[in-house]
Amino acid sequence: MPTPPAGLDHLDRRIVQLLLDDARRTFGDIGVRVGLSPSAVKRRIDRLERSGVIEGYTAIVEPGALGEPVEAFVELTFVGSAPVSVIESIAEAVPQIRALYTLAGQPDAIALVRAVDVDDLKSAIDAIRRTGHVTGTKTSIVLGAVKTRRTLTPEA
Repeated sequence: MPTPPAGLDHLDRRIVQLLLDDARRTFGDIGVRVGLSPSAVKRRIDRLERSGVIEGYTAIVEPGALGEPVEAFVELTFVGSAPVSVIESIAEAVPQIRALYTLAGQPDAIALVRAVDVDDLKSAIDAIRRTGHVTGTKTSIVLGAVKTRRTLTPEA
């Protein structure tokens, strides 16, 4: 992974925030909002992409509208000798896992799981347990999401 440039200036941060708000913005629109020409905005965005600050662009979709209304967090505890690479491989092995976070302490990881229904969620948990490295799971089904943040933390 590229190393982010030291010292992003306020214009870089403003450009990133504008892209977080709407990744389909044009260089011209961003330029008007930050006081730069479209070509200067493009150069900054290219630099932010090369340095790894901007990793990519994506559509944000409502999973329930796509047939996956059940969301759960699954805490995973692994055998003590399991290397981190094995923990990470669970994310690839179970298609219902949308994100997997390795942690320091207990549990060893938390998986964000999306499922068609409770039976599909149970299938995902069974698949996780069948890997042979998981010694325990704890599942919490999401009832609702109050806030998901798509903003930068203000500069100190």
